[in-house]
Amino acid sequence: MKISYNWLKQYFKSECSVEAILEALPLMGFDVEETEVLGPPPMEQVVVGEVLDFEAHPNADRLRLCRVQTEEGVEAHSIICGAKNFVAGDRVAVALPGAVLPGNFKIKRSKLRGIESEGMLCSSKELNIGQDHDGILILDRSHPLGTPINSVFTENDIIFHLEITPNRVDVLSHIGLARELAARFDGTLSLPELPRVSAVDTDHKANTVLNTVQVEASDLCPEYSVLCIEGLVVAPSPPWLKSALTSVGLRSINNVVDITNYVLLETGQPLHAFDSGKISGNTLSVRKANAGEIITTLDEKKHELSDSMLVIADAKKPLAIAGVMGSSDAEVDFKTQSIVLEAAYFKPSSVRMTARRLGISTDSSYRFERGVDPLGIQYAIDRAASLILELAGGSILGARSRIGSSDSQVNLTAIEFSPLAMGKFIGFSVEDSLIESVFQSLNFSVVRSEDAPDKPWQVSVPSYRQDLIRSVDLYEEFIRIYGTDKIPTQSIQARGINVLDHPIYTYNSAVGAYLTGKSFHEAFLYTLRNVEEFEFFSGKDDPDSQHLKLDNPLQSDQTHLRNSILPGLLDVLELNHARQNEKAQFFERGRVFRMIDGAMQELLSIGFIAWAKPRDRTWLDRSAIDFYSVKSYMEDLLSLLPISLEAPKWSPIEKSTFWQASHSARAGDLSHSAYAVEVGLLNIKNIKRHWGLAEPIFAGSLLIKPELFEGTRKRMRFQALSNQPASNKDLSLVVDECVLAREVQETVEASIAKLIEGFSCEGVSVFDVYSGDGLDSGKKSVSLSMQF
Repeated sequence: MKISYNWLKQYFKSECSVEAILEALPLMGFDVEETEVLGPPPMEQVVVGEVLDFEAHPNADRLRLCRVQTEEGVEAHSIICGAKNFVAGDRVAVALPGAVLPGNFKIKRSKLRGIESEGMLCSSKELNIGQDHDGILILDRSHPLGTPINSVFTENDIIFHLEITPNRVDVLSHIGLARELAARFDGTLSLPELPRVSAVDTDHKANTVLNTVQVEASDLCPEYSVLCIEGLVVAPSPPWLKSALTSVGLRSINNVVDITNYVLLETGQPLHAFDSGKISGNTLSVRKANAGEIITTLDEKKHELSDSMLVIADAKKPLAIAGVMGSSDAEVDFKTQSIVLEAAYFKPSSVRMTARRLGISTDSSYRFERGVDPLGIQYAIDRAASLILELAGGSILGARSRIGSSDSQVNLTAIEFSPLAMGKFIGFSVEDSLIESVFQSLNFSVVRSEDAPDKPWQVSVPSYRQDLIRSVDLYEEFIRIYGTDKIPTQSIQARGINVLDHPIYTYNSAVGAYLTGKSFHEAFLYTLRNVEEFEFFSGKDDPDSQHLKLDNPLQSDQTHLRNSILPGLLDVLELNHARQNEKAQFFERGRVFRMIDGAMQELLSIGFIAWAKPRDRTWLDRSAIDFYSVKSYMEDLLSLLPISLEAPKWSPIEKSTFWQASHSARAGDLSHSAYAVEVGLLNIKNIKRHWGLAEPIFAGSLLIKPELFEGTRKRMRFQALSNQPASNKDLSLVVDECVLAREVQETVEASIAKLIEGFSCEGVSVFDVYSGDGLDSGKKSVSLSMQF
């Protein structure tokens, strides 16, 4: 966004300097990308001249041979020029031989296509007073011949290149930024006064220009206003208007079009003017386009429209793509004598969709798709009408036609605000009177309870600040205007050393360290998956309501939030297999989404995956991964949890499209406990069909409800290091075959804790299970190792 400082000063009255403004803008949330000084440097031999006459260059189709006089009573200069925007009698900027233009561009006599040129007619860009380079600079006739150009342009301008965030559409105008600066510097905001403009010829019906205005798609256009003006004279814009537009990079077209652009940059409200003589049937309608309808826009490009796009049309054809760009069929040109001036509120999502599908981005669409001020439409159209009557003449026919109202687009709900809560949030207390003063400078309406001073305030924001919806937004507004540089310096009061890390973060770190130590590589994958994957996991009869589906997915294969990490890891394994990297094994820590007891829940998930056999060729002995390996990994992951859990009770997975029956197991149930695990061999047939991986693959999946981490945490106990070496003892127990080895291990651990004093048992582990010769039928031997 380009802002002219000279233009800005028309609305913002303050004693602050340019340097102070540039320093304050980033603190207010508007980054200054660049500053540009416009204005001619001291130049000699650049003067005001007059084009006496011109003719076509005999040796070039696009050049003109001009006679230009720069001093009364002195012979005219012969100058060759390629511009087309001047006529005989125009006052122009002439660079004579010996002049040096900005950029160290030296002017000298030179031949162009065989004819000598005695200078150059300059554009505003060549003089560094604007951005227009499409034609030469046309000056006011009040400037005498021979006047140095530095005497014509005595005041330089400064252009601010600002980065405006998408939520601050209210600052995409000079008045919008002036409003912010007035609040920051306690200045005065001075808006242009609108002279009373009334319709003339009340007996004369406006339908001689426009008979009917109708809005067929009121859901996409809540408000549409038009004003008919006849008897105007379309001509080049006056210098001040040209200068204002060129300073911010716009090209001057004619006085009427320039006024609509000027009001856009002044107020932020886009406008459009139609040549009423080109409107078929004296009818304007706001409707959806017909599928396949063609429109030629002002940039002479043809676009095919769809039936979801909004257009402004007459009785025969579309005249504008609503909120985006007008058609050349109703373009205002120098033959135009009457116009229909349009101002509207178009639904932002409609303009955004249309602009993106057509590949068009304009100043109008940029503002409409972010949401213009619903209550600023009438001011903008009246401002434009008054300027048109001033600069182009004419008279208004009838009253303004206004269909609908955009008042419904304004959030009138007051925001509850507590000064005490804000003080705690920003870290220092502020006087209530100062807060109220800042809010009033931003045009916020504040209602305070006189009977209960501690009662929250009710703060209403203006219609152009629809981005403010919460109390925390008001905290930010106060700090922006008050100034972050005024926040008092004070010592930080925190118990950082005593505050524990969040248990989920701690657990994730421990999991990453453990699996990395087991030679797993971590993967970071998208959480969005396709619907076919869900059918593969759950069956085609699984209702879609069981999964979290995106309303507007960007890609057809990323339509749902995942309910398992393992499919993504299979994608990674498939990719590495295709690249002949067949020894890798992977894990991921992330979030999944599952329907549990009728409610969608977000779960913490850990998943890992590995080939069953070693994939690399080596003389070293590498043991293959089996069911017991992945089961051991999963039990270790459960033991890393910061709370004490009962030992998992494993049960075989019998029917599954994903897991191999009799070679996989599960434990836990999310409906009755805070976690669920599945480990084992993946379904060989289905994995080969869907991923093309024929070799056996083992995997594990752990799902944890977040509330599990809210339980009683394990307490860390510290003790002195032993000055004696460790002592290892083995113990074998004969038990019934139905007794689990883990039950034996837990019983031994509990017995040691009760019976043995003076020794610390650092661990009990099962190293062998035997059944067969030497044991009775139905018995087995469980051998344990104990370290003291």
